[in-house]
Amino acid sequence: MGKRSENTPKSKIRNALRNLFLRSREHSQVLKRDNYTCQRCGVKQSRAKGKEVYVEVHHKTGVTNWQALFDAVYDHLLSSPDNMETLCRECHEKMD
Repeated sequence: MGKRSENTPKSKIRNALRNLFLRSREHSQVLKRDNYTCQRCGVKQSRAKGKEVYVEVHHKTGVTNWQALFDAVYDHLLSSPDNMETLCRECHEKMD
């Protein structure tokens, strides 16, 4: 086996962020607003056997700040264990 990374790999962070987006209200709202229909060619999503067509939500401006997202996750959420402590739920709620 290869050497284990000290930090959570970027691929895991990217997958978690992607899954968050795929389950988000914003994602669902776009699909419903556009009636599950491609806004370029007009094809509608279908799950009919043999005629499957899937549509996806696209960011018009793209997601160009992946590095800033990774940095924020590493700096604020996945910070050094030296910067974290274990608390019971009651004490943790008092800290916020």
